[in-house]
Amino acid sequence: MNYTQIHFESDRHSTLHFQTGVSLHSHTLHSKESLDFIYKFARSILPVRIALDHGAAHYERLHGTRLDLQRGYWTPPLSPQQAWRLEMGQIQDRFQMHGLVSLSDHDSIDAPMSLQLLEGCGVVPVSVEWTVPFGGTFFHIGVHNLPGESARRTMAALAAFTNQPKRPHLTEILHGLASDPQVLIVFNHPNWDEKGIGEQAHRETARQFAATYGCYLHAFELNGLRPWAENRTVLELARMFEKPLVAGGDRHATEPNTLLNLTNTRTFAEFVQEVRDGVSDVLITNQYREPLSMRILHSLEEILGYREDHVYGWKTWSDRAFYTCDDGVTRSLREQWGEAPLAVRLFTKGVDLLRNEQFRHAFRLAFAKREELVL
Repeated sequence: MNYTQIHFESDRHSTLHFQTGVSLHSHTLHSKESLDFIYKFARSILPVRIALDHGAAHYERLHGTRLDLQRGYWTPPLSPQQAWRLEMGQIQDRFQMHGLVSLSDHDSIDAPMSLQLLEGCGVVPVSVEWTVPFGGTFFHIGVHNLPGESARRTMAALAAFTNQPKRPHLTEILHGLASDPQVLIVFNHPNWDEKGIGEQAHRETARQFAATYGCYLHAFELNGLRPWAENRTVLELARMFEKPLVAGGDRHATEPNTLLNLTNTRTFAEFVQEVRDGVSDVLITNQYREPLSMRILHSLEEILGYREDHVYGWKTWSDRAFYTCDDGVTRSLREQWGEAPLAVRLFTKGVDLLRNEQFRHAFRLAFAKREELVL
């Protein structure tokens, strides 16, 4: 049996029959996020795109190569404890439910492993968003609730595949993960063409991946940072492969996950079993219905903004963004600021426009349309 019920917060009865809210897929400062995310979004704003294109052309004239941001990354602002409290607080305070929170950083389990050492965080599942190269693109697979005693060994195997992907190894790894009945494997935002190979090519590759490894996948993800039009195609994908859907918020800043899971189970292992049995209830909050571009802009303002409470003292954007220099050493932009590579200086000048209130106001007016949620 595969059963997914979608509930809306706007329906005041949507959560009455559930005792527990589950937050899946959100990020902490242990995630290394590509600068391409900010770059691509910034280019959707005409004045910023002009500035970035001018900088990229200048860089290419000087160096004979295109602007390379693959050597740079940024980190989300929240510590594991701050992220856990944010997600748990929404579930408990706003929805008055028992909360379960699974943080899943990119290719890192440092956040949940550190939380397990702290009092007051309860039983925290060890989870990760694993990068899986496949067929000219890559996918993100949410792996939730790894056994703590073997989690580091498992991560070493996942990292080895990401660095040197070989199909037989992928089958072996997924089989090993799925053989543990307490582990949940989710195909995160399967139809997001994050690498940019073309939407149709990416979706065909996603179907091929699901057809090849579907026996190891327990659910497909409805993603809180992807537009509803794309999430609807995931509904179709889940029907095609007879899999349930789960909610993944994909939070990177300080807005709590806008999509949650609802259940009457009390532990994460019980929730995993319910999903693996094909039963899932998803809650779409009112925030998800706000214009996606506006929500992303707000997140970028928080990502680029000053953080007095940063656990490592990385208060400014330049503290939290990093670049691998020609000598092979990765430094924060603040460390490198006086002699920053030209690629970084040109990129940063364009991104700085996002902080300009005049541009932000014009952008809000242009992209004020709410998401139309048609099932």
